[in-house]
Amino acid sequence: MGNTGLSTVLCSSVQTIADEVMYKIFESVSEGIMITDEYKRIQHVNPAFEFVTGYTRDEVIGKTPAILQSGMHEPHFYQGMWRIIKEQGVWQGDIWNRRKAGDVYPEHLKISEVRDAAGTIINYCGIFTDLSEQRNVEIQLEKTIGTDSLTNISTRRNFVERMDALLSSATTTTHSFEHAVFVIDIDRFKSVNDTFGHGIGDDILEMVAARLKGLIKNKDIIARYGGDEFVITLTNLRTPKEASIFAKRVQEIIQEPVLLGQSEIYLTASIGISLYPYDAVSTEQLLHQADKAMHYVKTTGRGGFEFYFEELKTNAKRKILIDTELRKAIDAKDFFLHFQPKVCAQTQQVLGLEALVRWQNEHLGFVSPAEFIDYAEETGLIIPLSEIIFEKACEAQRDLQAQGIHLPMAINVSSIHFQQRSFIPQLLETLRAYDIAAKHFEIEVTERTVMNDSASTIEKLVQLKKLGFKISIDDFGTGYSSLSYLIKFPLDFLKIDRSFIQQITTLDEKQAVVDAIIQMSHRLNMKVVAEGVEQEKQVDLLRAMGCDIIQGYYYSKPLPFEELIAFLSFWDEHM
Repeated sequence: MGNTGLSTVLCSSVQTIADEVMYKIFESVSEGIMITDEYKRIQHVNPAFEFVTGYTRDEVIGKTPAILQSGMHEPHFYQGMWRIIKEQGVWQGDIWNRRKAGDVYPEHLKISEVRDAAGTIINYCGIFTDLSEQRNVEIQLEKTIGTDSLTNISTRRNFVERMDALLSSATTTTHSFEHAVFVIDIDRFKSVNDTFGHGIGDDILEMVAARLKGLIKNKDIIARYGGDEFVITLTNLRTPKEASIFAKRVQEIIQEPVLLGQSEIYLTASIGISLYPYDAVSTEQLLHQADKAMHYVKTTGRGGFEFYFEELKTNAKRKILIDTELRKAIDAKDFFLHFQPKVCAQTQQVLGLEALVRWQNEHLGFVSPAEFIDYAEETGLIIPLSEIIFEKACEAQRDLQAQGIHLPMAINVSSIHFQQRSFIPQLLETLRAYDIAAKHFEIEVTERTVMNDSASTIEKLVQLKKLGFKISIDDFGTGYSSLSYLIKFPLDFLKIDRSFIQQITTLDEKQAVVDAIIQMSHRLNMKVVAEGVEQEKQVDLLRAMGCDIIQGYYYSKPLPFEELIAFLSFWDEHM
């Protein structure tokens, strides 16, 4: 829901609305926000609420949300809704409400309860998005005329029809010629939507479509393939090299900055390419192959292009090989760790380390963690792999302490592993085997794990805290969804995702988000870690905003154990 995450940040701590930064965000988000007291009397609404409902702030303060009821839902609907909120703390779904003018409209609504430190409900927060009929009309129109109403290029359906006609024509000709299909995905576009709102996101998609359209000729085909994906067919190519040249031109025009007021946004795209007739002879297969190639680019760093071919690393043969070799490596515990220092933003002291798994295989070479960890999660192999990682971390921690180095070590925990009943007993068994105390480790969980807002999740986090582990939430901000829940969890650290850090020196909006997250985290007694820091300007700005810990290539890349020891020795002598 666009800026729902930012709205949720505000709803989770009503006390901070007066804060200048948070108040500004509260006032500017595009979703309607309504905050009530524990008796469901309205206390705060934002301008978007006024715009959608037609009610002014003064007209609703002190009243209950029943003022908006449309009469289209039976009493049992609302009873069920509040029963779910009471049991789970949150409800969301589509609902019909009535504006002040009397017209009924659909909206997507999320209601969350807000509790204080003692667990007492102090507020309810409602966030809603107007589901106007306009979009439904647009969808029907797109189906009828085959043109995407936002970008003014073909829809996916129209693209398939035109491609089928093109390939049918190609099979009837006596001379051979070649077409190339490009699947183009805008990298991290969800973060753009979450940061700036869907309105700005739509403007950017419209701009990208116009730039892409300027690259093609009359016989070529372009379409909006999905939300932030485009597809292009380049016809009558003489050599595959022409496809490479075109892919580079696509990258260049997408990377041209997008101006938003006084700020600039820099985009990249991941591009997959399939060739007719070499890779496939049907539209469906050509799209499938190009899509596989695009996803391979996504898993290996984004911002590039790749042709589909039989030896492509994401094909079935490689997956079979990875599966075989990964199982062998798990049996042999054939993995090693690298360690990235975490540095105090104020004192420059190394405060801790993050342990990162690496895998070198005799048949596959160096395998990217993004590839083998994703596959391990798909297959369930992440559980024995995670146990090996924790064993390796305990071994490294023991060796560090033997050299007089006492630094807490952070370990990433998969959501799948965390949910296992054996998760905590296995941790304790490993700690006993290495005679290491839990206080020397920090457990990093993801937003996906935290958002599993169940009693068992909270119970496990509390148990880990009691055992002595520190707890942090990793890659925060990628979903913009968790801050309203953070007050429920015993977290020590919050790690801001690198996608925010990369542009804080160039985008005021990114700066505002990071600043707001830091302030809110400190109010919730959490320290903030900025990951992916690479520039001195980023360090200076984060330090000025009160960020606690810096992690990234600016200080050090992840290091093997021997190089880590040398780094720490050098650091102690010169800092």
